Amino acid sequence: MFLVDMQFLRPLDEIDQHIAAHREYLAQQYANGQLLLGGRKVPRTGGILLSRHASLSEVRAVFDADPLVQIGAASYSVIEFQPVMMQEELRPLIC
Repeated sequence: MFLVDMQFLRPLDEIDQHIAAHREYLAQQYANGQLLLGGRKVPRTGGILLSRHASLSEVRAVFDADPLVQIGAASYSVIEFQPVMMQEELRPLIC
């Protein structure tokens, strides 16, 4: 599993001009089952996503191609982790 921390590098008015393309791009990752959840940070300085891509290189390839990253409006960091404890109802999604 991977925790992806996106940080906005440009003002929000510029981010908002490209947010539809960003969300459309990420929707493809949700559709193929690789992203589990995501949302805005509070305050709105970026976003957090939970991924179950197969490898770190796969996660990086996906987020390097994100429209916000492509135009230099966002960057990201990735933390890989192995879930050990979870709510039982999440087990089918995680394991």
